[in-house]
Amino acid sequence: MLNLKGFAQETPPTPTAPQPGPVSFSWGVKIPMRDGVMLNATLFRPKDSTPTPAIFTLTPYIGDSYHARATHFAQHGYAFLLVDCRGRGNSQGEFEPFVFEGRDGHDLTAWIASQPWCDGQVTMWGGSYAGFNQWMTLKENPAQLKTIVPAAAAHAGVDFPSFANIFNTYIIQWLSFTSGVTGNSNLFGDGEFWKAAFQRWYHDQRPYAELDQAIGNLSTVFQKWISHPTPDAYWQQMWLTPAEYQRIEIPVLSITGHYDGDQAGAMHYYRQHMLHGSETGKAKHFLVMGPWDHAGTRTPNAEFGGLKFGSASLVDLNKLHREWYAWTMQAGPQPEFLKERVAYYVMGAEVWKYAPSLEAIPAQIRPFYLSASNGQANDVFQSGILSAEPPQSANKAGYVYDPLDLRPADLEKNAGTNYATDQRYALNLFGAGLIFHSAPFEQAAEITGWVKLNAWIEMDTPDTDFEVGLAEVLEDGSAILLTGDMLRARYRQSLFEAQPVPAGEVLPYTFDKFTFFSRQVAKGSRLRLVLRALNSTGYEKNHNSGGTVALEGPAQARTAHVWLHCGPGRESVLEIPIL
Repeated sequence: MLNLKGFAQETPPTPTAPQPGPVSFSWGVKIPMRDGVMLNATLFRPKDSTPTPAIFTLTPYIGDSYHARATHFAQHGYAFLLVDCRGRGNSQGEFEPFVFEGRDGHDLTAWIASQPWCDGQVTMWGGSYAGFNQWMTLKENPAQLKTIVPAAAAHAGVDFPSFANIFNTYIIQWLSFTSGVTGNSNLFGDGEFWKAAFQRWYHDQRPYAELDQAIGNLSTVFQKWISHPTPDAYWQQMWLTPAEYQRIEIPVLSITGHYDGDQAGAMHYYRQHMLHGSETGKAKHFLVMGPWDHAGTRTPNAEFGGLKFGSASLVDLNKLHREWYAWTMQAGPQPEFLKERVAYYVMGAEVWKYAPSLEAIPAQIRPFYLSASNGQANDVFQSGILSAEPPQSANKAGYVYDPLDLRPADLEKNAGTNYATDQRYALNLFGAGLIFHSAPFEQAAEITGWVKLNAWIEMDTPDTDFEVGLAEVLEDGSAILLTGDMLRARYRQSLFEAQPVPAGEVLPYTFDKFTFFSRQVAKGSRLRLVLRALNSTGYEKNHNSGGTVALEGPAQARTAHVWLHCGPGRESVLEIPIL
């Protein structure tokens, strides 16, 4: 799984050099909400200007975090408001993540449009939580909202605070960041503090429900979240309905990255709109997918995670925003970068490509069949194979996962920043995983889209957690992580309903939540698929008992024996979209 930290404050931006010119500044602007709560805003706008379109960011990270961004847009002719979410910074009320943002976004839009310095047109800027806010504001359908540009948009109940119904430990770090009314950015950004804290919790083998107590920040929000482990009505109130997608008529520009920790959320909004939207609305929705991590969806960086990208990756996203706002609100030309509705970057080839839709990308699904004819697939040196031809005879490979095995955490003690090239996790499965390699590619090939793994699995416990990673292994032995997925066995058929696993039955499992990526795999490279037990300081631990995972501890631990079946009638196959 892409172990990426998303849904957080961006790296302080370095905007392109603004045009010279004075900016009018208004501190402590109070904006009334329908329930009487006053939200606090800081207003930046071109000095002595006529009324202009207005941009606002609704953020829990305190408006001052985006001072440079607000100044940039004000110097380029737009009013820009930095608004603290209710209960944060100088805004009144109580902050409860996800709950009030749509309603407050609607009221902010209406108030801003009525001000003498605004020409009646309102839009939004921001990513991650501020990307979520844009979708929730659009859900409320304010008439004055003319366009949105959600970057790395988190999707409540889809990719945060859990993914595939598996909670992560990062959420208590984020909740500490947004606790109270202050910024808490130093606490949030102290990576060594959080690494040590999660190590202590993990080695103490405390239930996930005690994570907030173990960290030292008792959180009613944390406890509420874990009481909703599936996407039930609590989370669905924060989703757009099919009818709400259908009524979208304003232009939308979605931005995400191949290594964006909130890609799953950003793409869920996009794909749901493509599924349920009107033809008019869909024609106005553009999508940009770059070679970026979470922060890079606002300020691209050519190097991160151990990877380096070409100069074409460094898109000036401030400029793209300005051109988008001018096109959609001021009759300007269509941004030159947006040659078609879908723009995606091909890593390795280091070029941008375009398509009228995701479905129009001319990739063909090529099957890679899993096989372990000698029953061995437990390490990189004795791996199973990924083959273009299905195995002629039945075979299987297995692993043993003991939730009380604490060795995996030792690898994470010294985890560095090169998460996309670090092979220690593939080299150290501790007996709790399987590895499969393809033959070397005879020529370079572009893989673009979503991969899918269909696997036949047998186990002897009611539940367990899987993580899957796909990497390119180059001729020199180095590796590049491409995409990943996770799955909790009890949710193999539906995320909405748990079904315990019958012991000893061979059942189909579909891993279909891999992140989107595009990469030109080099001639001579191989694909590496790793299927392993999820046992990490970064996630709640499933003790395999079939009970409430968040409440489980060592007393509930059961060792899982897992077998992956391959062969006629039970073909386990990896589907790869290759051009």
